[in-house]
Formats: sequence, structure tokens, C-alpha cells
Amino acid sequence: MANAPSLADIERRIQVVEDNLRQLQEQAAAYSGAADEERNADRIADQQAKLEALLKEREALLSKS
Repeated sequence: MANAPSLADIERRIQVVEDNLRQLQEQAAAYSGAADEERNADRIADQQAKLEALLKEREALLSKS
């Protein structure tokens, strides 16, 4: 388990994904058109899934401590 990410690494990755989500939501508000909206919705859903996975990973790491 030497390759397991540290809590600091997970926290950093969470922050990056949260920043990505904020930027995507701002872009979605600025764009118009069905194709742009669908693409942004897909990108937001992808980032939300990554965030959920990271939050679960962090919770698992914290529960071991």
C-alpha cells in the first residue's frame, strides 16, 4: 500500500476538482446553445463524479486513522 495517496494529496485533488467545477459552472452560465450546454453538462457530471470518488477516498483514509 506504499502507493496509497496521502490525505494532503487527496485534499489537493479535491480542491482542483472543486475549482474545475466552479469554472465549468461559470462557463455554462455564459454559453448559449444546446451543443454547448450538453457538453458542459457532461463535463460538470464528470467532475462531480471525480469529486464524489475523492471525497469517499478521503473519508476512507480518515476512518483508518
